[in-house]
Amino acid sequence: MNLIIDIGNTRTKFSVFNHGEEMISVPVDEFLPSHVDVLLKEHPSIDSVILSSVKNYSQELKKYLQKTFNTFIELDEETPLPVENCYNTKETLGKDRLAAAVGAFHLYPNKNVLIIDAGTAITYDLINEKGQYLGGNISPGLEMRFKALNHFTGRLPLVEKKDFGKLFGQTTSEAIRAGVQHGTVFEVDKAIETFKEFYKNLNVIITGGDTIFFDKKLKNSFFVHFNLIAIGLNRILEHNGEN
Repeated sequence: MNLIIDIGNTRTKFSVFNHGEEMISVPVDEFLPSHVDVLLKEHPSIDSVILSSVKNYSQELKKYLQKTFNTFIELDEETPLPVENCYNTKETLGKDRLAAAVGAFHLYPNKNVLIIDAGTAITYDLINEKGQYLGGNISPGLEMRFKALNHFTGRLPLVEKKDFGKLFGQTTSEAIRAGVQHGTVFEVDKAIETFKEFYKNLNVIITGGDTIFFDKKLKNSFFVHFNLIAIGLNRILEHNGEN
């Protein structure tokens, strides 16, 4: 059994996989050694762990994982992958983006896949039918856009996302909400259309915390996989065990 730890910008999630199937997935504010102890009482067969982090984390946790499990992998630019990483600056590539690409190719082998991760930032990543991760784009996420309008202006209020209303606003708050939310949908739809012009039979996956926001709002069809990063990390861990 495998333990997957994904430390993101705003949240941490850990998952347990058994023979490629996700058994549990739990979000926490911070993953601690005490979580490991509880997990091992419930799942004593866990013997391998992979950790992916986009920010600094406790070295105490790292030492504890190394001591406790037979196999410990910290995902970095040197980790062997089941796909080819064609990114020019591998050391700067977000681990979550790379893991999502691996997960996408695992779910849709030998297909062109565009992965859209709607979280703190909105990332667009492309892996082709040959299993080559080609790179992608990074754009501000919804909350970041709302905060930027408030922070970089003198009088615009901080607005939160809500269900869609009018195409345009008749108050300043409505105008900000319509501009940010409709603008984000327009961006994502146009990105999908443009990628499809260059990559035929393109599969589109949306993942991340704001995935539900796009439900029934995009013109283009897509698949939803909330646990895509965990699937990719588990596949990377399995790949290293095969070598």
